[in-house]
Amino acid sequence: MNPSSCHARLFRRHLIASAAACTLLGMSAHVAAQSTDSESADADADYQLQEITISGTAEEQLKQAVGVSTITKEDIERRPPANDLSELIRTMPGVNLSGASSTGAFGNQRQIDLRGMGPENTLILIDGKPVQSRNSSMMRRSGERNTRGDSNWVPANAVERIEVLRGPAAARYGSGAAGGVINIITKRPTKKLEGEVTTYFRLPEDGDEGDTRRAGFNLSGPLSETFSFRVYGNVAKTDRDAVDINAGHGSQAAPAAGREGVRNRDINGLLRWDLTPDQVLEFEAGVSRQGNIYSGERFVQADLNPIQRQMADQGAETNRMLRRNVGITHRGRWGRWGDSRLIYQYEETDRRYVNEGAAGSVEGGFTDPITWNNSNLKNHFLNGELYMPLTTGAVGHMLTVGAEYRREQLRDPGSQNANPPAGFERSGNPEISADTWALYLEDNIALTDALVVTPGLRLDHHDKFGNNWSPSLNATYQLNEQWAINGGVARAFKAPNLYQSNPDYWYYTRGNGCPIGVDRNCYIQGNPDLDPETSINKEIGLSWTNHQGWDATVAVFDNDYKNKIVADMPFAPPPVGDGYNRYQWFNAGKAKVRGLEGSLNVPLLGEHGETLKLFNNLTVMDQNKNKDTGQPLSIIPKYTLNSTLDWRINRAWSAELSATLYGKQKPRTIGARGQELTTEGRGSYALFGLRANWQISRNLRAGFGVENLADKRLYRTANAEAAGAATYNEPGRAYYITLTGSF
Repeated sequence: MNPSSCHARLFRRHLIASAAACTLLGMSAHVAAQSTDSESADADADYQLQEITISGTAEEQLKQAVGVSTITKEDIERRPPANDLSELIRTMPGVNLSGASSTGAFGNQRQIDLRGMGPENTLILIDGKPVQSRNSSMMRRSGERNTRGDSNWVPANAVERIEVLRGPAAARYGSGAAGGVINIITKRPTKKLEGEVTTYFRLPEDGDEGDTRRAGFNLSGPLSETFSFRVYGNVAKTDRDAVDINAGHGSQAAPAAGREGVRNRDINGLLRWDLTPDQVLEFEAGVSRQGNIYSGERFVQADLNPIQRQMADQGAETNRMLRRNVGITHRGRWGRWGDSRLIYQYEETDRRYVNEGAAGSVEGGFTDPITWNNSNLKNHFLNGELYMPLTTGAVGHMLTVGAEYRREQLRDPGSQNANPPAGFERSGNPEISADTWALYLEDNIALTDALVVTPGLRLDHHDKFGNNWSPSLNATYQLNEQWAINGGVARAFKAPNLYQSNPDYWYYTRGNGCPIGVDRNCYIQGNPDLDPETSINKEIGLSWTNHQGWDATVAVFDNDYKNKIVADMPFAPPPVGDGYNRYQWFNAGKAKVRGLEGSLNVPLLGEHGETLKLFNNLTVMDQNKNKDTGQPLSIIPKYTLNSTLDWRINRAWSAELSATLYGKQKPRTIGARGQELTTEGRGSYALFGLRANWQISRNLRAGFGVENLADKRLYRTANAEAAGAATYNEPGRAYYITLTGSF
């Protein structure tokens, strides 16, 4: 994998492209309109079956920042994830996997965490369109959701590339991108009929760990001179761990649950219509299903109740999600007015989950007999952008003007299982919705051949939380042929989610769920008077390349984070003065996230290291805590070092040896009741992998490898509210083989 060298090459190419764009932009619109017919024909031919790429737009410029990484389809082929793309994304700088909170509940449901800002501040996109299915899962009192997140809706065999944007570069995407953005780009229609089928099998050495099997296909090509298509499908299953895999590794009598399994079914189709050489229309529709394989996970109780034990032994499904999406995209060229893109997407997620007991009937436990709840989440997304070339004197601009609308509508009767205390009423309507409108401007300005600045301003209006301004300023300066400086600052925000802001959402807890000294029932109510979470994200970086295969980057990031929305009992304001222990979600104080990212890529054999090359990236977290309480925002390693030795043996064979070193992980020290916790942290550890790929023929390739070569296993030794840093399982040695046939 070669993200950093890719950055350097793209950066250099972009500077050249920007200089060329400035020259063109300096011409009058009339001259631009008088291009020769042959030039137009060449441009039109290039446009037929590719996405529009506009050299010099603000979006493209921001993707050259040192806080941006790219995973290519070749990277995925050489290092295939077992099932979820997060397994590969976690190897990028600034990326880790963490739980939804620092309590450890649902600890094995780890999601992408960018720069320690937490999974809820990571925005997942598919082809530039937001994916929000995880929002259909109820948010519990300390921020937990029983969800795997949204990184597994596209199978690995359908991905063209993955863009990982961190820090100021992500602020342009609006609410939920304070940590960063993961943009999963799918494969596009092709000029001729092409297809491939991929199979994958992963077998762990320990029989108590779940294996993985998946098969997927891609098919694309032309239907006529103006129509083309792409369709992909996927069937996958990762089995659960044994129910008692963590036995003997915890202080409690009953062991914590191992990793849940997951069943995936995906089908997606895209139809492209080239209306004219300058106008393209795409229609897309897809259906995906994810169902868990229950392994005994529970929220707070020490042991499984009988019905949970029965369902765990059966490997039953207790949480299934069905996602349906349809979308229309138009891309156009309008001569001297510039280019445009217009996207509409409708996304609907049905989540069916086992009903869980409230306080007094084993909080979070399954009821007997089993009953089911259904939540339904509908999301509308409309986005339009116009890219206009302008000139001011001798200075060239590429102005981006954008508008966006989002509507989120949730119906979850299960969120109203807990009745409010006497004297309180609620509407009885389990539906809540939110509308957000946004306008934004970005200007990519080439002040000189060496200096490109990108100011931006975004205004979001939330129908319940008012206006949020997100200004940004990014700049790139090319010191010389080898050295460049990149920096940026931006304000980002996240609106309260539909559970946190819903006054009809009541969460009921008692005993271990209430603060110390409170010996009766406690209630947490949604709060419509919350303020959005905000952060000021700053970044400055330096990149170097000597054009002989050596390249390096270093970046310092600093985020000032405030108004984090929590319902953590010991730090909550006193109960509302109504005679009951009624708490609400509230805005906490300030927090600081600060760290360093770097990369160093070293050629060892061959020209520019084409035969043997060493790739390295490092992330160091200096601070990640709430300033008022000293508690961590998320439990992530102090440092993460990823190294890969890439050997291109010959045209048919390649191999790689990878190593990942994780630093110490420190847990929270205060429990949800305000008690001091004595649970353990997690020490540093390393994981190694060995892989080989064989291009058997033009249309057949195979891959095989060993993951966790040294068999470093980590067991989950803590559970529920007393959890420390040891809240997840790290699986042991496993072997995989994959085979792909194409035509």
